[in-house]
Amino acid sequence: MKCPFCSHPDTQVVETREAEDGGFIRRRRRCGGCDKRFTTYERPEVSFPSIVKKDGRRIDYERAKLSGSFQLALRKRPVSTEQVDAAIERIEDKLRTQGEREVLSSRLGEMVMNELKKLDKVGYIRFASVYRSFEDVDDFKNVMDEVRTPG
Repeated sequence: MKCPFCSHPDTQVVETREAEDGGFIRRRRRCGGCDKRFTTYERPEVSFPSIVKKDGRRIDYERAKLSGSFQLALRKRPVSTEQVDAAIERIEDKLRTQGEREVLSSRLGEMVMNELKKLDKVGYIRFASVYRSFEDVDDFKNVMDEVRTPG
């Protein structure tokens, strides 16, 4: 790494520390030319695929939008923030590991539905009613039959 003070190309790492949350690494460095010290930070660069909407528009993935969908579906339901965060992490892991540059919004919606089905059946039905654009009571009944457990 080049020294920010004298532009000398040779610097030495004196100390390395990982952040408490593990989100980045802090390195103290010393310049071999001017002997000054400085700090650098290393953070992983993560890119998510673009989301392709039904009308063909492409938008950037936004965790806040995904979180908002979960919050709306699970409003006043006994599901913890930690459980929702874990579900979002699982979705994001799938998006990252698929290695695709674009994902259809319908595919993302199905991922959300799969996670909601595991978390809370009422939240699942709420999300499904909007996501699948229910037209009548029979649509609700069909989804309720889908999630109803025998017995």
